[in-house]
Amino acid sequence: MAGGNAIRGSRVGAGPMGEAERGDIAPRVRVTFWCANGHQTTPSFSTEAGIAVPTVWDCPRCGFPAGPDQDNPPSPARVEPYKTHLAYVKERRSDKDGAQILDEALSTLRDRGLIQ
Repeated sequence: MAGGNAIRGSRVGAGPMGEAERGDIAPRVRVTFWCANGHQTTPSFSTEAGIAVPTVWDCPRCGFPAGPDQDNPPSPARVEPYKTHLAYVKERRSDKDGAQILDEALSTLRDRGLIQ
């Protein structure tokens, strides 16, 4: 099956010279990080950028934080369960406070004649 697209398998900017056309690659340092699940990732960082290599890197496989110490990787962040509005109110108020507020609201409604 001949014919079709003449530039199949090529990319924009590709040519016979390759990297020589675009210049030299910036010097890099490769740092290996491990997560709590034992996954290993090795990103590379430019040495000329003037930015320090991070101490924690997100694992691309599981999303846990990864560190440069294989024997002591950082622990995953604790995920708090979803709380309803009522749960937050119960954290701030005791049952006694809630009963007092309810009594005040009901007495206000009774004074207005909206309830009996």
